[in-house]
Amino acid sequence: MEILNDTSFLGNPLLEWAQALGYFLGGVLLARLAFILFKRVFQRLAAKTQTQWDDVLVDQVEEPVALGIVILGFWLGYEHLHFGAGVDDFMEHVFQILIAIDITWLVARLLDSVVSNIILHLDQRTDSATVAQFAPILQKTLRALVWILGIISGLTNAGYDVGALLAGVGIGGLAMAMAAKDFVANIFGGITVFVDKPFTVGERIKVNGIDGTVQEIGIRSTRIKTLENRLVTIPNHQFTDQVVENVTAEPSRKMKIVLGLTYDTTPEQIQQALDLLTEIVEESGRTEDEYTVWFSGFGDFSLNVSVIYFIRKGEHWAHVPSDIHMKILQRFNAAGLEFAFPTQTLHHVGAPTA
Repeated sequence: MEILNDTSFLGNPLLEWAQALGYFLGGVLLARLAFILFKRVFQRLAAKTQTQWDDVLVDQVEEPVALGIVILGFWLGYEHLHFGAGVDDFMEHVFQILIAIDITWLVARLLDSVVSNIILHLDQRTDSATVAQFAPILQKTLRALVWILGIISGLTNAGYDVGALLAGVGIGGLAMAMAAKDFVANIFGGITVFVDKPFTVGERIKVNGIDGTVQEIGIRSTRIKTLENRLVTIPNHQFTDQVVENVTAEPSRKMKIVLGLTYDTTPEQIQQALDLLTEIVEESGRTEDEYTVWFSGFGDFSLNVSVIYFIRKGEHWAHVPSDIHMKILQRFNAAGLEFAFPTQTLHHVGAPTA
């Protein structure tokens, strides 16, 4: 024992190094034991209860608690070592900041899980897309607020004058504000989207040439999955200065068909074609009652008949027109109505005689 006290390494007796190492290893082993205890005991006990809150608590607490034990073990071990007043004070501040960060991590995880479960229950009871739209924004805002408060608290406990630091940052605040103007514009754009609700998660929209389904509405940007199955991120400020078309919100989809019949078609056959178009639209069962069928004019090489109808909401935008087109082709062919194609008739004037 006297040898350990008399022999020094880096200015500290070997006995103090041994005690510090014991705290280091003890902290790591105790953290490992706590982690196993949470996984194998507490999680099983929580799974047997009917409520979900204890499951959330156990799942979110285990990792921060294990990290806190490791930090505490290193802190207690370092108390046995001395490397000068300056180094010791610095390490004291480091451990205080680490503990503050670990506690902030724990609070952020718990708050995030609590908010997720509350919003999940609200979503199940209200069946509203507004809840799903608001959830990511609320979670990210609360998470950022907790981390900001935690870092400020840690720096304050470590002895740093946060007010002076913020005042120093204020000198470059104007430049930062100019650089962050787009970021602020996106924030206000996200608030506008949430308040005005031009669209919600799961709806199909068109904006700035992008056509797709809204996957997530964030505080800074919105993610859209395009019809090509690609994920596109759009800054929120675009929704305040661009025309946004909500395709899902349309009550019905307008479709127009123009058919060209040959010029040898008789008036009776034109009327027959109009009657067939009326029957086909009415018999579809997947279109609105409102439709228009008419003899639309004399084309360059065809007599045109037209129809405008509206696909009912919820019906497929491609399958309904496909079925109607197929029936038109079948009925018109059966009735002997011929479709026109571009033709020209050339009249040759005979050559002058000598």
